[in-house]
Order: sequence, then structure tokens, then C-alpha cells
Amino acid sequence: MPDALTISPLPSVPQFADVVAARAWAAWWQDSEVTLADYRARLEEVFTAPSLPAAWVAHRGDVYCGSVLLIDDDLDSRPDLTPWIAALWVEPAARGAGVAMQLQAIARAAAAQMGFERVFLTAAPSVAPYYHQRGYILHEAGVEGLDIFSHPVP
Repeated sequence: MPDALTISPLPSVPQFADVVAARAWAAWWQDSEVTLADYRARLEEVFTAPSLPAAWVAHRGDVYCGSVLLIDDDLDSRPDLTPWIAALWVEPAARGAGVAMQLQAIARAAAAQMGFERVFLTAAPSVAPYYHQRGYILHEAGVEGLDIFSHPVP
């Protein structure tokens, strides 16, 4: 029987840091000037920051299933918006089982504990229906080719 899904703060499961960095870099940064080593070094902030950035890992024992970050700023053009759910990733084999929803819920709950009233995220317009179905509200469309969504925290 497979291990139950667990969601842990990244600092409590540091063995997953390299895979968290690799998945996020491959999905969003590999075509930029940011190297995987640069992205991995930036992820180190999660281990020392008192609040943001923060990261969580979904795993079944020692098997990585997905991850999410909660960060101060995800768009240079919108520094007034904070915090941001970012780098949400679920492994293909774990998709369709609610892992992404659980990761988002953890990030929103953490934002609430930090005193925030809502979270933001960016997404390609093609995935807008996914976020609308999960309670996100379109905050602004077409910013740097992305849509900005917001969600109240619990």
C-alpha cells in the first residue's frame, strides 16, 4: 500500500530541495537567463526566512509529488501585490488527485496566519478556467502576457 500523501514545509524535508528547484526552473525559467544553479541558490532563502518566502512539498514517503511557494513578489510590474502563490507544480503521475488544491490551501492558510487577507498568482490565460473553478477571481488580465488572480484566505 503506498504511503499517504503528506504536505511538509520544505525546511523539514530538505532532501526535496533539488527536485523542487529543478521542476520550477524547467517549467518557468529554463528559457531565461536564470540558471538552474541560480534558481536553486534562491530557494535557499526558504530555509532562513522568518516568513516569506515559504515552500511546501507534497510527498508519499520519499517520493516527490509536487510543491508550491509563497513569495513576496512574482511580478516586477506589480510590487504592491503580495503575497503570491508561485511555482505550483504537481508531478504528472500525481495529477488529478487534488494535490494542487491541497498545496494551494496550505499556502493560503499560511498567508492568513501571516495576517494577509488574500493571495495572488499569475497564470497563462489558457488555464484561467482551472483557477476560476477553484475560487480565484481575475484581478487583472494581460500583464506581461499573464493573468493575475486573487483568492481570499481563510
